[in-house]
Amino acid sequence: MRRVEIDLREGYTVYIEQGLLDNCGEYIEKICTGKRAVIVSDSNVAPLYAQRVADSLKTSGFETGLFTIPAGEESKNPENLVKCADFCAESGLTRSDVIVALGGGVITDMAGLCGALYQRGIAVCQIPTSLLAMVDSSVGGKTAVNLSKGKNMFGAFYQPSLVLCDSTVLSTLPSCEFANGMAEVIKYAVLRGGKVREIIDSDNLNETLDELIEECVKIKKDYVCEDEFDTGARQFLNLGHTIGHAIERRSNFSIPHGSAVSAGMCIVARACAEMSLCSSCTAQYIETVCAKYNLPTSVQMKEEELFSDSLSDKKRMGDKVTMVLIREIGDCYLEKTDVENIKNYINKGM
Repeated sequence: MRRVEIDLREGYTVYIEQGLLDNCGEYIEKICTGKRAVIVSDSNVAPLYAQRVADSLKTSGFETGLFTIPAGEESKNPENLVKCADFCAESGLTRSDVIVALGGGVITDMAGLCGALYQRGIAVCQIPTSLLAMVDSSVGGKTAVNLSKGKNMFGAFYQPSLVLCDSTVLSTLPSCEFANGMAEVIKYAVLRGGKVREIIDSDNLNETLDELIEECVKIKKDYVCEDEFDTGARQFLNLGHTIGHAIERRSNFSIPHGSAVSAGMCIVARACAEMSLCSSCTAQYIETVCAKYNLPTSVQMKEEELFSDSLSDKKRMGDKVTMVLIREIGDCYLEKTDVENIKNYINKGM
């Protein structure tokens, strides 16, 4: 059993072990005093795993309900958030009960926000079923839905009470979705190097998957515990995201998050090399490792359109935005720059 303690004021444990799905009730009953649970999932994941989670919860004495939304980023909206809260109310959930988020990043984000808002706060157990959610969105307390003007613009910081990562569920993940998770893994390697870089540079990823998830969660823990509310060091985790979110929005979310982050990270890397902030070898390494895991390194979009969409970045503060720039692998830095300067990075990186 691998475990990572998230040492915040309202701390929690991330458990990483194969087979956790069928024993989740034993862990969930320790984080709440009530005996009702609503499982929140989507149309892809629920048919595969919801019954197994419900059976485990029932064995531990829970009454369960299941709320599902259509799979896909377009379902992460305020309308489905309200429907989810209504379902919780209809199911009789009280503040002593629990919401169980079973799915990828769309579900972990939306169910987490529902937990933050329902009766002003209810326990949330995250059971991520995608690599991206395991290494990123299920940990750290960022919860949100999308607005028409941008991604994740309607949300709250709300930490889960428990995270259960069962890597066996990744066997049913489409290869393109596994690749999307690798984009966030590569981001950690660029930020910190170390063990994550060693693993992704090797050819035995399947044999080291639980270790890789643990190492990524440890890195995210460091940033979250130093800067829970994303005003300082945690902004390192936005590497590739300012331009990546613009790519997602410009594609009307047909380009998924991981692919957009990969392209955004490569654009930033090429811009840094062009501006002599990092070596061309560093930029080339990032492109090569993204390509190794079947991720895009560029996009066929107009620079002006990407710049326009980047202006909706929720991390923007007035006419300033913080960019994560690269010196070399394991050595990145933050630069607060004028919004207009994003155009320069896009131009040089494209």
